[in-house]
Amino acid sequence: MHTRDVVFPEGRQALYTQHRYAPAVRSGGLLFVAGQVGSREDGSPEPDFADQVRQAFAQLQATLKAAGCGLDDVLDVTTFHTDPERQLETVLAIKDEVFPQPPYPTWTAVGVTWLSGFDFEIKVIARLPGAADPV
Repeated sequence: MHTRDVVFPEGRQALYTQHRYAPAVRSGGLLFVAGQVGSREDGSPEPDFADQVRQAFAQLQATLKAAGCGLDDVLDVTTFHTDPERQLETVLAIKDEVFPQPPYPTWTAVGVTWLSGFDFEIKVIARLPGAADPV
């Protein structure tokens, strides 16, 4: 049986306490990162869409770093979009900045109608450096 080891990037402990969810969980050689959004310091959505996407990726990188991982450890990406047809070009351009060369992680994009005031969210599964490959 695998245990769940909760990971908190700096300043995110309050989310766990208030909303009862972990920013990320280490288990079985993998890191499962909850959806990250592009919020300002006060928690409100970044109003510019491209900046909101960049901030979500920055939050993701902070969470990965807190677990001892980096972008090269990301295996699977799921993104959520409130208007995928209009947003996809911007998201792809920023994703290409973050993951500039192969091997790329898998990626699933999902259109949604609500993200609590946000327009983009990203969640990932990453391998933990030094962990044996999961079977």
